[in-house]
Amino acid sequence: MNGGTPTAIERRFAHHPVMVTEVVEHLSTVPSGAFLDATVGGGGHARALLNARPDLSLIGLDRDPSAVQAATTVLAGRGATIHHASFGQLGDVLESLGVTRIVGSLFDFGVSSPQLDQPERGFSYRQNGPLDMRMDGGQQLSADEVVNTWSTGELVKILRSYGDERYAHRIAAAIASARPIGSTTELAEVVRNAIPAPARRRGGHPAKRTFQAIRIAVNDELNQIEPALETAINRMAPEGRGVVLSYHSGEDRIVKQVLRRRAGLSDESRYLGLPRSDTQAPPAIELVPRGSRKPSPAEVADNPRVSSARFRAFCKLGADQGEAMG
Repeated sequence: MNGGTPTAIERRFAHHPVMVTEVVEHLSTVPSGAFLDATVGGGGHARALLNARPDLSLIGLDRDPSAVQAATTVLAGRGATIHHASFGQLGDVLESLGVTRIVGSLFDFGVSSPQLDQPERGFSYRQNGPLDMRMDGGQQLSADEVVNTWSTGELVKILRSYGDERYAHRIAAAIASARPIGSTTELAEVVRNAIPAPARRRGGHPAKRTFQAIRIAVNDELNQIEPALETAINRMAPEGRGVVLSYHSGEDRIVKQVLRRRAGLSDESRYLGLPRSDTQAPPAIELVPRGSRKPSPAEVADNPRVSSARFRAFCKLGADQGEAMG
């Protein structure tokens, strides 16, 4: 880490960046200029990219103060500036820096391994900790408020929308009946007991989808994706490139819709062979490749947590093919 002994904050936020070879391969041909890492984490992807392209300057964002500290240390002296902000605030950060154009962008959504591995953060259903789940500890809403005060109907809604949970009604009712719930392991046990026994034995830990749904609700993750991607695309210079890593169907569905729309593609033209409607905006990007990619079997074997990752990438077209500011 930066050539010397890792610091305490680096060790605490150390992790292996997901699909780093594929990320650098796609982004290494961007023009010289400012590159945006909208979810910089511990700086793993950014460091690999800057190793390949030392001529780039890097703007890194993260809403987790621990990640900001780690990335600042890891990327010191590398032409990087790290900002405490969510990816949904990227437009404001670029404005404050006077940056009108970026040459590329990276979004790596979801929760990181360092966050999961710290019980006091409350993200893990396997380790006992407080009901927290805040990526930014300074924000007001926490998992405790969601679990112990939200109505059964509100819980059902997020379990279905953010967790694709088949037993949303049963789990929401069980949570409401068990209040007050004081810890992550207590919540995980309530969820486990609410799910029929045969269903507990398949599909991983019974509480996985519930914890995912609550975390997404606490951090308002999905609502930020579309406007952030739109801003990054609009700010990108011609021949710039972008990569998006998502980890569950809700994230990937939004990413796919935004990228296909900005590429001038539609479900009608894809599945029915119809031409693109004249009312659609001209394409601003080209999808490279058209679909998504998954981690290699070797990477999954080394780190099973990456098995759900989906890699989508694009290239910005020239000014006469959809250039816009926003």
